[in-house]
Amino acid sequence: MMQRLDNPVPLMRQLSLRAVMETVLHRGPISRSQIARETGLSKQTISEVMRVLEEAGWVRETGRTHGAIGRTAVTYEVRPDAAFVLGIDLGGSKVIVALADLACSIVDEVVEPTDLTGGQAILAQIVALRDRLIARSGIDGSRIKVAVLGSPGVLDPATGSIRLAPNIPDFDGFDVRGALEAALGCPVRVENDVNLGVIGEHWQGRGRDAATLVFMAIGTGIGAGVLVDGKLLRGARGAAGEVSYLPLGGDPFDPELRAKGVFEASAAAGGIVARYEAAGGEAGLTVRDIFDRAAAGEAPARATLAETARLLALAIAAICAVVDPERVVLGGSIGIRPEMRDLIEPELRRCLIDPPPVECSSLGNRATLIGSLAVGLNRLHNALFGANDLPGELPLPLTLRMLTDAA
Repeated sequence: MMQRLDNPVPLMRQLSLRAVMETVLHRGPISRSQIARETGLSKQTISEVMRVLEEAGWVRETGRTHGAIGRTAVTYEVRPDAAFVLGIDLGGSKVIVALADLACSIVDEVVEPTDLTGGQAILAQIVALRDRLIARSGIDGSRIKVAVLGSPGVLDPATGSIRLAPNIPDFDGFDVRGALEAALGCPVRVENDVNLGVIGEHWQGRGRDAATLVFMAIGTGIGAGVLVDGKLLRGARGAAGEVSYLPLGGDPFDPELRAKGVFEASAAAGGIVARYEAAGGEAGLTVRDIFDRAAAGEAPARATLAETARLLALAIAAICAVVDPERVVLGGSIGIRPEMRDLIEPELRRCLIDPPPVECSSLGNRATLIGSLAVGLNRLHNALFGANDLPGELPLPLTLRMLTDAA
C-alpha cells in the first residue's frame, strides 16, 4: 500500500502538512508568505513543511515574485511527475486507459476495442495499454501509485469478482481486483462505471454545485449513480443504482428478464429497437437511425421515443421520491441526446409536483474515465498528504487539465 509522506507523525504536523499541500495544489505557484496568509500557519511552520515537501520531491520551485517595494519571493507548485494515477474505463465495446499526474493533468490516454474473450484476456489488455502509456510518456512506471477500474456490474467485496456484468464475460469467476493489483504492481480500486460517472459529473461536469445528484446512463444498458450529501450511495451489497431491475416496462416476474433487468430490456437500446419494429417501423435499424427518422417526422419513430421517454421519466420519478436530488444528469449514447431530455422533461412534470432540473452530460462518454481519475487522485493525495486522524478528503482542484487530442 502507499505510504504517507512522513508516517507516523504527530497530529499537528499532519494538520500543517495537509493545509500546506492543499494550498499549493489549489493556489500554486505560490510563495511561502502567501501560504502563511492562506493557512494561518506561522512562517516557521511553513518553512519546515516546505523543506520536507521539497526534499521529498513533492513540490518544486517555479520562479520568483516581486513584492510592492521590489522584494522577491520564491514560488512553489506541486511537482506533477512525482506520482501518477491510472484511470481505466472498461466497457463492453471499448476500454480506455488514461494517465494523470499529481497535479491533476491527464498526461496521455489510449483506447481500443475491448477483448471479447473476456476474463483474464481483458486484464492482459489493460496491462498492455498501461505499458503503451509508459513507453509513450517516458515516465517511470513505479511512480504509478494507484489504479481505478470502472466496470459494469457490482464488485463482490468478499471475492473481488464482478457480478451483474453480462457484457463483460467471465468477470464473475475470479478475483479481478487482486489479479489486477498483481499485474499492475499498485493498489487497485474497482468501482461500478456509472458510480464513477456521477463522481466525474460532480467534479467536472453538470453536477459541480449539486451535493445530491443522480447520473443516469442510458445506452446499451441502463444504470444510475447517486450522490447523497456528497457521498456515493452504494447500498448493502453495492448494488444501489442498478435501475435496470426496476419493475417498469414489462413483467418483472418473467424469468427471462431476470439476468438483464426488465427496465433495461424495455428502455435501453435493444428495447427501443424492438418497440420501433413492433410499431411498424423498418427492421434492422439502429437507435441512431430511429432518432433521425423521428426528427424527420416519421410516426413509428416518434411514438417509440415518446414511450421510451415516458418510461425513463417514471424511473427518474421513482429515484426522486427516495433521494430528492438537486439535479439529474443524463449520460450514455442515448441519454446525452438533447431530444431525449426534451421528451423526458414534460413527462417528469406530469408525474412529479416539483421535478428537479434534467440536463445532458457535458462530459459525454468520458464521465466514467474522469470519475476514475477523480477517485484515484483523491486516494493518492490523501494517502500521501492527508491526516490519519481526520475525516474527509483533500478536495481536488475544480479544473482537470486534459489533453486536447487523445490517441
